[in-house]
Amino acid sequence: MLGSKSDRVLKLYRTGFNNPLFRNDADLETACLRAFEGAGFSPRLRASGRMLEASWVLYDHAPGSPWRVDPEPVAAVLRALHTHPARIPAPNGCNGSADLAAHGDRILSLCTSPDRATLAELRPSSDVAPLAHRCLIHGDPVAGNVLISGSQTTLIDWQCPALGDPSEDLALFLSPAMQQLYRGSPLSMEEQERFLAAYGDAAITARYRALKPWFAWRMAAYCLWRSENGAPDYSAGYELELETLRTG
Repeated sequence: MLGSKSDRVLKLYRTGFNNPLFRNDADLETACLRAFEGAGFSPRLRASGRMLEASWVLYDHAPGSPWRVDPEPVAAVLRALHTHPARIPAPNGCNGSADLAAHGDRILSLCTSPDRATLAELRPSSDVAPLAHRCLIHGDPVAGNVLISGSQTTLIDWQCPALGDPSEDLALFLSPAMQQLYRGSPLSMEEQERFLAAYGDAAITARYRALKPWFAWRMAAYCLWRSENGAPDYSAGYELELETLRTG
């Protein structure tokens, strides 16, 4: 990327690293920035293309700093995204407990440490049906991808959207592992409840609560895989997700 003081960001896409949870697709990011131009919650696209084997996207630098406190603006911007009429040809995301189970199993199959057996024992057993109607989700709304500037909230890093369950975006933001990695500490219970209340859709927040064990289990598998593959800072996230699985 260009320097933070520039008014443009040139994003080059890493190749050769197959992340089992967060894809890195330049075409999807381009489509999202184009679809949400003027919506007020994404940067403005300027150009995109390829150079040799690398893809790139050029967009306006979004003002602000990564989110740290007060969850209400994040809930509001996610609700605005989930109710926006724009659609792009995004891949289907997980929808219901069966999808999350299959996805978590795929990630866990990539792990090799003894902790794999621990996660196998903690695999949830609840059954949550898929939603009848999916929506476009961001797919990676962690604290580092939410910029706050006064009353403006901007979502960045649109490279892994999906047509899926909006409760997945809620789970990714609330994930104790992701909060630990990007903010330095998990959200308190009070902060979590404020976030869910501010989202303003009781059916979706109830769905998140029902699927929470599955989201935590899949995230624990992902953290284990990352820690086994050169990212030791994910070990703390793994332990936090285990705590969620064990205590609810």
